[in-house]
Amino acid sequence: MVWFVAALLLCVIAITLFYLRGENLRTFDTPRPSPRGLRGQPSEQHAAVVASLSGLTEMTKGVSRRDQLSLMRDYLDSMGQDVSFDGEITPVDTDGLKGEWVVAAGGDPQRRMLYIHGGAWLMGSPLSHRAITTHYANLIGGAVFSLDYRLMPENSRQDGIDDCRSAWRWILGNGPAGPASPSALFVSGDSAGGNLTLSLIAWIRDQGLRAPNAVVVLSPATDGTFTSPSMRDNVATDHMLGPQFGKLNRIPRWVLQWGAWWASRIRPSHASVSPVFDDLSGLPPTLIHASAAEMLLDDAVRYANKARADGSPVDLQTWEDMVHVWHIFVAELPEAQQAFTEIDAFLKTHGGAAEGEQAA
Repeated sequence: MVWFVAALLLCVIAITLFYLRGENLRTFDTPRPSPRGLRGQPSEQHAAVVASLSGLTEMTKGVSRRDQLSLMRDYLDSMGQDVSFDGEITPVDTDGLKGEWVVAAGGDPQRRMLYIHGGAWLMGSPLSHRAITTHYANLIGGAVFSLDYRLMPENSRQDGIDDCRSAWRWILGNGPAGPASPSALFVSGDSAGGNLTLSLIAWIRDQGLRAPNAVVVLSPATDGTFTSPSMRDNVATDHMLGPQFGKLNRIPRWVLQWGAWWASRIRPSHASVSPVFDDLSGLPPTLIHASAAEMLLDDAVRYANKARADGSPVDLQTWEDMVHVWHIFVAELPEAQQAFTEIDAFLKTHGGAAEGEQAA
């Protein structure tokens, strides 16, 4: 019996070390960019955002896991209900894809972006992220297809990945006015959507499909093995993810890795769910934004450093003290407006300016 237990323990350790965990990424912890942002302390508006997030934490205390997920989904969707936009928003349900076209007033429908929302693969929708997608539509002077991919736990992790791939094939030949090829094509995503975006661009490369002119990811998750140092170091300073996910640090990482494998049925170090472990050569120009205070900071640092080492043009910009995906508060946060100014310059460099340039 003792020998059986010992053999089983050795088997668990071996699988964890050589199959689930993946390569050691510590060599990509440096260099680190100097944080950007406005001078001095965060804006007063940022303090108001942090206060609103603390209210969310209180709202979800003492409720069941299922009810907590429902509350979080409703809360995220409420963030997009009052977004002001002069263009058109049209629902899409075709070819097995769901989402919505967000088209700038007077925008060129052949200038397109695929947007993949965040929400821990469990929540979020085109509605929840309209503050970002409407801003993007004005920024590119065109159309954003905001994908409503299938969420967990009702669906598998692979279902969401497949939806992103199908959306890319679809957007190559379809715009808001019907079948047509794009003149410029971008892809962007935040958090879990940033993860899906980075996984998608490697798949696009491997499939030999038309690559995006440029890629923008906001506070992306890149490592499903939970080994980034900031996952532990930044819990106290991450006002969005810390209260919800900081408790995971009480669980041994090898247990988390086994749990991630069980939940998604995909090895946590597999490139489809952890793009930092992929071959990152031959990728399109990519801009990554992250907060120096968030738990996912080192996911971004490691991905950017590894991609550059593999020869891909990746630029990482970080901001001090910001909440996770502060861009979604663009209507009120000057730091978010500054971040979109950087994104605008990046997209113009790699995708050209829209004719008659829309105001951001």
